[in-house]
Amino acid sequence: MTKFGVLIFTFLSTVAVAQRVIPLYPGAIPNSITGTNEETGETDAVANVSIPTLTIFLPSNENAAKRTAVIICPGGGYGSLVLEREGYTIAKAFSEMGIAAFVLKYRLPNDKRMKNRGSGALQDAQQAIKQIRLMASEFKLDSNKIGMVGFSAGGHLVSSAGTHFNEVLIENKTNISLRPNFMILVYPVISFIDSLVHKGSMNNLLGPLPSTASIMYFSNELQVTRTTPPAFLVHAADDIWVPVGNSIKFFEALQKNGVPAELHIYSKGNHGFLTYPLPEEWMGRCKNWMKANNFIGNE
Repeated sequence: MTKFGVLIFTFLSTVAVAQRVIPLYPGAIPNSITGTNEETGETDAVANVSIPTLTIFLPSNENAAKRTAVIICPGGGYGSLVLEREGYTIAKAFSEMGIAAFVLKYRLPNDKRMKNRGSGALQDAQQAIKQIRLMASEFKLDSNKIGMVGFSAGGHLVSSAGTHFNEVLIENKTNISLRPNFMILVYPVISFIDSLVHKGSMNNLLGPLPSTASIMYFSNELQVTRTTPPAFLVHAADDIWVPVGNSIKFFEALQKNGVPAELHIYSKGNHGFLTYPLPEEWMGRCKNWMKANNFIGNE
């Protein structure tokens, strides 16, 4: 096993310890309905999130001039957040690669907690990009190398951020770019159309009777343009929850629009990659892609 593989294995065997947790918004949370904080659950099944935060994992390369950063969006079907396995553990692995990692605990759609259930999570994704660009000097970040990593429904959120960044949903008086520089999508939900849809994610985000316009808007393979960020996609062919066609359709849309993209499909692994492929396998490929596209150096 490579040194990188040993590191990943170690992280999966221990509880990741964050360096700092900060509120996502410095002031009032937009699109929020005042009420009791009803957040519940453990780190791999956190539900009813109404107060978004960023959990920060900084690499040890303190002398680095400017670091790459990733914002990590765990999955959970927009009904919960898998914060440990798809958040903190992955953030630790990125930090060991010399990359600053920020785990986004984004709001989960709910009519009790937000005025517009469909826009809350995307607002949080845009705010995370804005906030991290504002903190670039503090954390020695390269503001032109801030990407997003999304798992499952978190992948839908990342692909939404990457295709809807021109529609500003937050206060942004200084016009900070809300476009992620790259996307890493791991067994992502992409489409809400026909056989590709993960109905749980769609219903949680848009409600039980979504309009056709909302379905099309959040079917992100239909929203790709030439300005969509480059993407690395990984999926399992035997995924019974989120069909691999989600990644294939998004990859095809990126290619059609001339956006650099790389897609890896494993024959097995189902949803969640619980036993295969191992993290060092797909993250090793991801690291090579980041190097090839100059998002990180060759250290």
